[in-house]
Amino acid sequence: MDGTEGSGGQPGPAERSHRSSVSSVGARAAADVLVYLADDSVVPLAVENLPALSAQELHRAVREVLQLPDVALEAFALWLVSPLLEVQLKPKHQPYKLGRQWPELLLRFTDAPDDDVAMDEPSLQFRRNVFFPKRRELQIQDEEVLRLLYEEAKGNVLTARYPCDPEDCEALGALVCRVQLGPYQPGQPAACALREKLDSFLPAHLCKRGHGLFAALRGRGAKAATGEQGLLDAYRQVKEAVGSEREATLGTHYRAYVLRCHELPFYGCAFFHGEIDKPAQGFLHRGGRKPVTVAISLEGVHVIDHREKHVLLGLRFQELSWDHTSPEEEEPVLWLEFDGDSEGTPVNRLLRIYSKQAELMSSLIEYCIELNQAAEPTAPQESAPGPRSAPSPSQPPAQRPKLRRQGSVVCSRIQHLSTIDYVEDGKGIKRVKPKRNTSYSAASKHGPGEP
Repeated sequence: MDGTEGSGGQPGPAERSHRSSVSSVGARAAADVLVYLADDSVVPLAVENLPALSAQELHRAVREVLQLPDVALEAFALWLVSPLLEVQLKPKHQPYKLGRQWPELLLRFTDAPDDDVAMDEPSLQFRRNVFFPKRRELQIQDEEVLRLLYEEAKGNVLTARYPCDPEDCEALGALVCRVQLGPYQPGQPAACALREKLDSFLPAHLCKRGHGLFAALRGRGAKAATGEQGLLDAYRQVKEAVGSEREATLGTHYRAYVLRCHELPFYGCAFFHGEIDKPAQGFLHRGGRKPVTVAISLEGVHVIDHREKHVLLGLRFQELSWDHTSPEEEEPVLWLEFDGDSEGTPVNRLLRIYSKQAELMSSLIEYCIELNQAAEPTAPQESAPGPRSAPSPSQPPAQRPKLRRQGSVVCSRIQHLSTIDYVEDGKGIKRVKPKRNTSYSAASKHGPGEP
């Protein structure tokens, strides 16, 4: 699955370690395997006959060392992760052999230069299983399992892999304060402690401080202070367990953090890299491409602006059709089709995502839909040629989705997309011409500077 996103502050999951997970391999029958956890701690394993070991066997060894309950078998998976590519392993996969094939995987699924491919080396990581339903997490009571889920979610929030509104960042950061600093104590210099470790609690873009006249004029300093104050206010409001629950206080806060992340539509997703066309802009209607991150989970697909860290498009599986194409000598493309509106007329919209990982994304979408169908069987539908589509659920969701703030980073920004729009007029498919804001002929009627 994808290479990680660059971000200031705490490194992303694929950037935390560039060391090999195999510390000694060769003529020796035994080898030391290093498995990394979400907090970058290491589980060393001394194993025999490493090349023949499956991911399932290594997974069992990690669970035994950490003394995890049975639920960890489904909640976590082994991943091969590097700055260029992330792959969740199936139980039958042999990590050592896949590690030896890593350069071939990079050439197939990334656009990395040859020098980067030659230097890249994956680490073996114990991370959340993409196919583990969020509803199952609600049943977990074991504190160590909750801690591992908390650490992984925290890392994704701090690196902005999970884009969050400032209010959510402050609420989540307050729980991290509680875990790391203990209960809030009035009268103690909590503000100083927060300021010194601010990047441990908030994403980097909320920790930036402006200096000098221009920063003051732009209000950057005030904005940073507001985020810091908001974090302190949220820290004061963190609820403490009482009575017999006090012994499980940390587990309570781990759970609270994970449940808050459940409200993010891309929690637990697998992430892929791609590019989309920019809408034509300016006098000459020039476009170009925009880098995006595609997040896929059991619930749907989200396209995230890689630089701006906000959602461009979010679709549940029942709201989309999809396909992928890999023509010779052309870029692979993942196509997403969904309903839209063009000046009051209902249209079908096609979004084109250029990515060498289009095949991986298409396969994951298909498998997630199959898992959902197996969990909640629906009436069979007649198959038809063309893009595949997800069936509508037989029952409505148990609860209404949370209302989002206006302008929230998790709300779709379809106006920022360049899509191919078309309608069916009864005789065939008719493409809808995109609206032009300006034209050369209209602009040329006036001289420079004239209205």
